[in-house]
Amino acid sequence: MNTLKEEIHAYWTQRAEGYSEYNQQEMADARRSMWKNKLLSLLEENFPGKNPEELKVLDVGTGPGFFALLLAEAGYQVTAADVTEEMLKEAKKNTGVFAEKITWKLSDAQKLELGDCEFDAVFSRNVTWNLENPGQAYEEWVRVLKPGGLLCNFDADWYGHLYDEEKRSGYEKDRQRVEEKNLEDYYTGTDIERMEAIARQVPLSRQKRPQWDVEALKNAGLTEVSCDTEVWKQVWTEEEIANNGSTPIFLLSGKKRESFCLNHISVEPGNVWTGYLELGQGEFRLPAAVLHGTRPGKTMLITAGVHGGEYVGIQAAIELSQKLKIQKVAGTIIIVKVINVPAFERRNGSMGLTDGKNLNREFPGNPKGTEMERLAWAVSHELQPAADYYIDLHSGDDYEQLTSYVYYAGMADEKTVSQSRRMAEQVDVPYMVRSNVASGGAYNYAASQGIPSILIERGGMGAWTSEEVRSTRRDVRNILCHLGIYQGKKDYRTYYPLDVTDICYQDASRDGLWYPFKKPGDMIREGEILGEVRDYEGGLLELSVAEYDGVILYQTGTLQVLGDGPMIAYGKIVNPYDERKERIVSYWEKRSGDFLEHKRAELHSPMSERWLYEIKNQLPQDRNLRVLDVGCGAGFFSVLLAKEGYQVTGVDLTPDMVENARTLAEEEKTDCEFFVMDAENLRFADESFDVVISRNLTWTLPDVKSAYREWVRVLKKGGILLNFDANYGLSDFTDLCELPDNHAHQEIGDDMMRECEEIKRQLPISSYSRPAWDLETLGAMKLQEFSVDLGISSRIYVEKDEFYNPTPMFMLRTCK
Repeated sequence: MNTLKEEIHAYWTQRAEGYSEYNQQEMADARRSMWKNKLLSLLEENFPGKNPEELKVLDVGTGPGFFALLLAEAGYQVTAADVTEEMLKEAKKNTGVFAEKITWKLSDAQKLELGDCEFDAVFSRNVTWNLENPGQAYEEWVRVLKPGGLLCNFDADWYGHLYDEEKRSGYEKDRQRVEEKNLEDYYTGTDIERMEAIARQVPLSRQKRPQWDVEALKNAGLTEVSCDTEVWKQVWTEEEIANNGSTPIFLLSGKKRESFCLNHISVEPGNVWTGYLELGQGEFRLPAAVLHGTRPGKTMLITAGVHGGEYVGIQAAIELSQKLKIQKVAGTIIIVKVINVPAFERRNGSMGLTDGKNLNREFPGNPKGTEMERLAWAVSHELQPAADYYIDLHSGDDYEQLTSYVYYAGMADEKTVSQSRRMAEQVDVPYMVRSNVASGGAYNYAASQGIPSILIERGGMGAWTSEEVRSTRRDVRNILCHLGIYQGKKDYRTYYPLDVTDICYQDASRDGLWYPFKKPGDMIREGEILGEVRDYEGGLLELSVAEYDGVILYQTGTLQVLGDGPMIAYGKIVNPYDERKERIVSYWEKRSGDFLEHKRAELHSPMSERWLYEIKNQLPQDRNLRVLDVGCGAGFFSVLLAKEGYQVTGVDLTPDMVENARTLAEEEKTDCEFFVMDAENLRFADESFDVVISRNLTWTLPDVKSAYREWVRVLKKGGILLNFDANYGLSDFTDLCELPDNHAHQEIGDDMMRECEEIKRQLPISSYSRPAWDLETLGAMKLQEFSVDLGISSRIYVEKDEFYNPTPMFMLRTCK
């Protein structure tokens, strides 16, 4: 049996002569000048000032050579490619005297035997619709284009009528119109049955075109992708319009990304450059890497070693340049591994080698100043302007101990500050600080120029560990994914950074011996002594006293402290507004309607009896128990238990879910009460309930520890806490292969599942080992009676039906 490729080849081999006759008609009538004018106008618009003989043009799927002839006549260097030998024979005959000026290639449009970046322009007509792998063809066409080259594809949804009744009706009207007007029917003599058999097997007959093509071209690496759906008016005669009015030809066009140029370097799309980046007319040579993706996107600048003695950032930058995959880059990533190279290579700490200046205090610098001033000027005027975003990697200097945190630029226009903050929120550290200066620091100056910027602090004391480097690398990757510059999923995280404000930088008033009483990350209270400075005899010289409640960000870690030098820094923790909760509520509001239908059906399925059996086995026989259903959703547990006579209160943070729960309770004629309430901040008195129950909630909470603390608080002594959940952090919600076709997740769409996965990766609980973490957390609250059932899923989810949960659940029970 022939393969599809062989069938297509055989068909066009047989049709070569007839198709050539059609092309000859085009060459002999008005269509010749119409098409020629269109092709030449595209080339002249996109290559102004270029003479035709300077440009190399590829005609893919040339067929009988119509485009090849028009372009060769105009003086362009033409290469014509086709997979069919007979077509090329006809093309050579049709092009006459120009055949010798055209380079002919027997080549598959999906696997061109041509070099990278050979052509200024690629043209094609009526080819993609009958390819086995049109996406691969687009990638090939982009591959052979030079950076900045033009791709133009004329095609139509020729056989969409095989899968769409409306298009079928249009196709039949075209045939009828041609007959009524006594015109030539272009489908006559084309072996329609055989062609339709092929069309049913190729993918584009079933796609929504040209929308599919636009996305495919973008994915292949084109920028400025556009579709002209009116082009048929410029190139079709009345006879063609009558024949094909229901399937008008469209023009897809775009340009290949230009090479990325920075000073003396040039990087072509899809390539990685490594070496020394020269700034300041060659005075400064900085080890760097540039990843220039094939897909368009923004440019990220990543620097390290602004302070030559801060090694975590430097090693993270080195590893990022080695581990980021160019295939996943959409845009450009510039990584400068060390900015202050002389200080780093001579182990001179964080000061300039010749001038003793702190580079990060000199921005924007001075082109005629000292070494660090000139370097700052070169970075701020030659490097930073190339970037759309900026990440500066730091750590504690050789005398600094610090807790991990992130600064974001705060003295810029509102949009830049907002984008900087969003970048900082992706960093897996406990705290973030808004900077209140516009110059001095490299990232502050960049932000003052409209470049969203952050500075990551991790590690210290002139040391580095693999874990610190790995964490910084993960932070950078998460930011790149968040901005769309790197095509991948964000990693799970432990922290969502809290705002720290009113930073107090306490300097020592004199030289002495420094004895800290705290460590970075410790919480402090107003009036508390944080450390002391003494002389060699032990005499007290100075006390460091906390001016307000807060957290220590960093402190001097060496025995000596210098007069007017840093001693300790701390700030106030702002009561955080956690936008994750807003996003979680928004997500479940979008799902609330479907969720009600799902829980309504579940309530009247065998699942309800199984759930009731499992729950009642964990409760005392007393039917007057007061039960709190936390995260009640559409009210499944609440209604189920209320039917058994329990006094049930349900709470959920999503208002629409609460309304749905009330609707379900009313339908089932049960007496429940429902409130919109945060599971982490319950508005109930202590010891209000005999039972607290929850299902599939804790995995969605930003602060599960606070939630557990609240649930235990509202339990009466002897009360029971039942939590049914799963270690969903190990699951990928976008992978639906284990779910039956009628499952709810199959119905809500890929976008919703991707959003759910994205939210999950912002939550610390997703990175914990569960239920071990839950047991440890509840054990720390002085609870002692625990039981964990890991077999609950096998008893509940017996069938693979619409209610099926492929992730094994656990039941955690404890008694207060």
